Amino acid sequence: MWQNQIRSVDRIISDKLNFHKNSMSQYKFLYFWHALLLMVPVPVAGADQLFDSGARLPVYVEADRFDGYAGREIEASGNVRMRQGDLELMADRVKYYQDSEDVEVQGNATLNRSDDILRGSLLQLNLQTGIGELSDPLYFIKDGSGRGGGKILFLEGDDQYRLKQARYTTCQIGDDDWYIHASDLTVDKAKKVGTARNVTVHFKDVPFLYLPWMNFSFGGQRKTGLLAPIFGNTARSGAEVSVPFYWNIAPNYDATITPRYMSKRGLMFNNEFRYLGQSLGGQLMFDILPDDLITNETRYGVAFNHNQWLGNGWMGSLHYERASDSNYFRDLANNVAFTSRTNLPQQAIAAYSGGLGHDGSISFNILMQQFQTLQDPLATIVSPYKRLPQLTLNATKRNVYGLDFDLASNWTHFSHPTLQDGLRLALYPSVSIPLQNSWGFIKPRIGVHHTRYNLNAPTGIESKTINRTLPILSLDSGLVFERDVNLWQGKYVQTLEPRMFYVYIPFEQQNNLPNFDSAEMDFSFAQIFSERRFSGEDRINDANEITMAVTSRLIESSTGNERIRATVGQKVRLAERRLTLTSPQTTAAGADFIAELSGRITPHILTDAGVQLDQNNFLTEKIRAGISYHPQPGKVLNVGYRFSRDVFEQMDISTQWPLTRKWQALASANYSLKDDKLLAGLLGVEYNACCWSLRLVANRFTTATQRTSTTVFVQLELNDLMSIGTNPIRVLQQGISGYTRTSIQ
Repeated sequence: MWQNQIRSVDRIISDKLNFHKNSMSQYKFLYFWHALLLMVPVPVAGADQLFDSGARLPVYVEADRFDGYAGREIEASGNVRMRQGDLELMADRVKYYQDSEDVEVQGNATLNRSDDILRGSLLQLNLQTGIGELSDPLYFIKDGSGRGGGKILFLEGDDQYRLKQARYTTCQIGDDDWYIHASDLTVDKAKKVGTARNVTVHFKDVPFLYLPWMNFSFGGQRKTGLLAPIFGNTARSGAEVSVPFYWNIAPNYDATITPRYMSKRGLMFNNEFRYLGQSLGGQLMFDILPDDLITNETRYGVAFNHNQWLGNGWMGSLHYERASDSNYFRDLANNVAFTSRTNLPQQAIAAYSGGLGHDGSISFNILMQQFQTLQDPLATIVSPYKRLPQLTLNATKRNVYGLDFDLASNWTHFSHPTLQDGLRLALYPSVSIPLQNSWGFIKPRIGVHHTRYNLNAPTGIESKTINRTLPILSLDSGLVFERDVNLWQGKYVQTLEPRMFYVYIPFEQQNNLPNFDSAEMDFSFAQIFSERRFSGEDRINDANEITMAVTSRLIESSTGNERIRATVGQKVRLAERRLTLTSPQTTAAGADFIAELSGRITPHILTDAGVQLDQNNFLTEKIRAGISYHPQPGKVLNVGYRFSRDVFEQMDISTQWPLTRKWQALASANYSLKDDKLLAGLLGVEYNACCWSLRLVANRFTTATQRTSTTVFVQLELNDLMSIGTNPIRVLQQGISGYTRTSIQ
C-alpha cells in the first residue's frame, strides 16, 4: 500500500514537472507530501524499498525542495538530511542517483557515521560500497581517539579512509598543541590503526621529529612497530637513547626489543618476551651489554618467571634471576627498586592444594631454591642457604568431636659453601578447642615441636644427629562489645575488643644447633599474639608471657568500612628470657608496651602510627609514624618517621601538589637522622594540558655504602600517540605514596 502511494506521488510529480512547470505553488504542496512519505519506514522487508532499490537499505530524505525524475534521480536542496542505516548525511544540496546509489553533495557536507563524523565542501559517495571522495575534509572520531583534516579524503569502504596532506591530533577542538602532519595518512577504524608517510610531529607548531613512515594505534590496541624513542641521562652511564621495537607476535604472546645506547657504556640490548595460555603464563627479560666501555666486560641480567596450572590441585612455577656481576644494577639501572637488590632468587616450586575429607585441607609443595648475592665490597653479607630441596606438608582438620587438628611440617636439605649445612626435619602437630560465639571466644591450644638434624662437616659439634622436642601451650581469648554512635554528622558502630593471650614454652639450650633460617620477628600488634618470637625452625624461644590488649574500631554503619582502629597492648614477661638470637635483646622479666593507630581521621587525612616501649628501662624501642593528607587526586602530602633503637632513625616526606591549574610540584626525601645523610631524594615538576604532559624529575639515591646515583628524567607525553623521553612514573609511584597520574584522569 505504501509503495503504491509513493509511486503515485512520483507520477504526479513527474506529470507536474513535464506539463505544469509554471505552477510552483502546486509543486511546493507536492514536495511536502513527498518528503513526508519518504520519512515513513517501509514495513515490507526485502525488495520493497524506496525508489525500487532492491535488497538495499532504504534511503530517507528531508529537504526544503525536491527536483528530479522518478526512479532515476532526485535532487534535494535546502537543509538536506539523508539517512540510510546508521549513516546520516546533511548538506545544502544533494543529488542522489537511485540506480547506482551514487550521491553528489555540494556545500557544507556533514557525514555522520556510527563511529566518526566527516565534514567537507564537496562529497562524492556510493552508498552501497562506501567509496567516495571528500574535499577540504575534517574528521572526528567519536570516542575521542583522534581528529584532523587534510586536502582531500578518499573513502575506501565503511571502515577505512585515506587523506592527502593530512593532520592528526587527539587534542580538543580549538587546541592544536601537538599534531602530526603526513603527506599520506590511512585510517583503519576496524583495527584502530593509522599509517602515515612522510611524517612530521609538531609541538606548539614547532616540528621536532621527522619519520619517513609511522604506524600507530589510536584505540589502545597492541600492534607491531617502533615505539617512541627514550632519552635519558644517569651519572654512571651518561647520556642515553633507546628505540624500542614492539612485536605483537600473537594475541597471547609478544616481545619488546630495545637497543639502548649509553655514552659511557656503549650499546646495550633490553629484551622482554611475554606469553599467556589457558594453563600457563610467564615473562622472560634478558638484557646484555656486549662490551662495557668502562669495565671492558660483557654484562647481562636475566629474569624469568613461569607459572603452570597442572589441574587436580597441582601447580608449578619457576623464577630465575641472575646478573653478570655485583654492580650490574648499580651501574646500569635508574631505579632504586633495582639498585637496592641484594639477593636474586633462583627457584622452582611444585605445589598441591586440596581437601582432606569434610572440613579439612591439605597442602604440599617441593621447593628448590638458591640465591645469587650481589655484594657491596664495603658491607659484605653472608649469602642465604640453598634449599635443595625443601618439602613442606601442612594439614588441617576442623571440628573432630569439637577439636581442631593442625600439622605443620617440612624437610629441608640446606647447603652452603662456607657454613655448617645438612638436613633438617621439623614437625609441629597441635590440637585446639575453639569455643566461640558472636560476642567472644576462648581457644586453648597445645602442640609439640620436634626438630631433627643430620649435619655435615661437624666441626666443633659433638654429634651429627641432633634432636630437639619442645611442648608449646597457649590460651587465646577475647570479647567484642559494640555500640552505635553519631560522629562527624554520620552514624558509626564503635567496638571495644579486649583480648588476652598466654603462652608457655620451656627453655632448652640451642647453641649447639645451626641457624639456617631463623631471625627475630618485628614486635608488632600481630606478633604479640604469636607463640613464636623467631621465624624459621632453628630457634624455639622460651616463653612464660601474658599479652593483654584492647582494640577499638569505628565502623561506618552505611558501608561497613572500618574508619579508625586504635590498639594498645602490653606483654608481661613472667620469667626472664634465656634464649637470645642477636644482641641487644630485652631478656629481663617485665613488660613491653605497644600502641597503634591507623585509619582515616577525616575524609582526607590518613594515619598509621605505632610505638613500642621497654617499660623495664623506660626506653623507646621502636616508633613508626605516618600521616597522609590526600584531599583529591593529584594533591597529596605524606610525612613519616621511623625509629629503631641502636639501628636507625629516618624521616620521610613526599608530596604531589598543584602550583597552578596545570603545573604540579613533585618531591620526596628519605633522610637518615642517625647518619645525617640523605638516602634518597626526588625533585620534579609536571605540566598537564588537555592532550599532552611534560615531566622533569631528578632522582638521587644511595646504591651502596659509599656510592650514589643521580638520574634525570625528561618525558613529553602526547596523549594516545607516544611518549618521548624517560618515563618517571614508576619512580614517582615508589617515591610519593598516593601519586596520581593526572594526565589520564
